[in-house]
Amino acid sequence: MSSETKRREILDAYRFRHATKTFDPDRKIPADEFDFILETGRLSPSSVGLEPWKFVVVQDPELREKMRPVSWGAQGHLPTASHFVVILARRDVRYDSAYMKRQMLEVKKYPPEIVEKMMTDFYKTFQEEHMDLNDERSLFDWASKQTYIALGNMMTAAAQIGIDSCPIEGFDRAKLDVVLEEAGLLEDGTYGVSVMAAFGYRTAEPRPQTRRTVDDVIRWV
Repeated sequence: MSSETKRREILDAYRFRHATKTFDPDRKIPADEFDFILETGRLSPSSVGLEPWKFVVVQDPELREKMRPVSWGAQGHLPTASHFVVILARRDVRYDSAYMKRQMLEVKKYPPEIVEKMMTDFYKTFQEEHMDLNDERSLFDWASKQTYIALGNMMTAAAQIGIDSCPIEGFDRAKLDVVLEEAGLLEDGTYGVSVMAAFGYRTAEPRPQTRRTVDDVIRWV
């Protein structure tokens, strides 16, 4: 396949994708195709290789119903989506946390002496200068930003294989956290809800896609 053909296919996927509000409830995404979508999320990049996420695929109808009253932006998605994903962000992302150390040692495979230096010098300085280490929300927001990279990759991957999606921020975070904690999904407060996404197949063609012009969006200097 030529580079030109590949570029065209990728842009076609971006033009295909739209924020699908309701899905065909009778059409289910094949397991191997949804595994592919999840894998593009898992392989996504994150700041300092932190991977501060977990993808919870909510297929249980009862749990979806419990989520509906506190998820005003997902009223059409929760009953109809083939697959519904809640993307969680970690709350324990301080430079000196056990998670950070384990990630560097066991996942990144850095030598212990390098890890100690990175955590006490680079990461400590980075967080002190760019975040409020005394504010849990500041650290959570940093972790949450990383989840949007995975979200974008998952939606693009879905579009490339003809699957529709919709990102969802319309929810009461505190109340949704309670619902998911009661379901045992937040691991005793280790995680919090960052964003959600629904996947499935459209029931109607969307209106033509609109975007700002290239000249309005891009500036070369």
